Amino acid sequence: MEKNKKLLTIGQFASLHSINKKTLMWYDEIGLFHPAFIHPQNGYRYYSYEQSPVLETILLLRELNLPISEIQDFMKNRCASSMEQLMQEKIEDIDRNIAHLKALRKTLSYHCQNMQTLLTMDLSKIGIVQKKARSLVTVDINRNITFDKQVEIISAERKKYQLCNLHDFSYGTMITVDSLKNGRFEDYSKLFVEIPSPTKSDELHIQPAGNYVRAFYRDAAESPELCYQRIFDYVKEHGLVLSGFSYEAVININVIDQIEDSLVQIEIPVKSK
Repeated sequence: MEKNKKLLTIGQFASLHSINKKTLMWYDEIGLFHPAFIHPQNGYRYYSYEQSPVLETILLLRELNLPISEIQDFMKNRCASSMEQLMQEKIEDIDRNIAHLKALRKTLSYHCQNMQTLLTMDLSKIGIVQKKARSLVTVDINRNITFDKQVEIISAERKKYQLCNLHDFSYGTMITVDSLKNGRFEDYSKLFVEIPSPTKSDELHIQPAGNYVRAFYRDAAESPELCYQRIFDYVKEHGLVLSGFSYEAVININVIDQIEDSLVQIEIPVKSK
């Protein structure tokens, strides 16, 4: 048994690689990874330390979610070129997943912030908030574009910028300050969808960074006209000027059953006179 002194038991080898010994037994049974030595009398499996790189390669591929059948094929024909190609493909997959998770985290933070607003703020008050710049996909919604066409355009833009479900990003409507000043409080000109990840494109609308006046109204209890009139009074009293667009978004969409219960947030860029 001199040979066995240079070998590790199945338990020792499994512990060395932080796996269950039943996994090693299964790998042996399916022909993926065999022990270095099987005792002819008791059938015990023994492994050499030199087998560790092979097992670690298998465990890496398992961690990358490759099916067993693909791992078996790969291990039979592995070489530097095939390993490089596989690793590059997986790096690209991981990069996509990281980008998706970052975008999802940003969306969750947006929804969490909305819930904190609902729970902690006096929604009857108007205030000033500072905002960072945002990249927005916008869709024209003037009277010459039918609803069906709007849906078609939104679907195309979602595919173009690889946006998933509507719950994966924030969205709302835009109306020009000029329309508001002329009393056209429902003359919405654009729908917007925020791009979760930074993207450079001349086709995007950049919502500027800076100070914004912010107000809220409940769709069923107050008209947009009354809310905007309160905003006009506020900016006049504080010596401010509205500019650009008003950005409207429903902030309680995740916790209501009826659209009539919507709480609409209005944000408009302001500057001192």
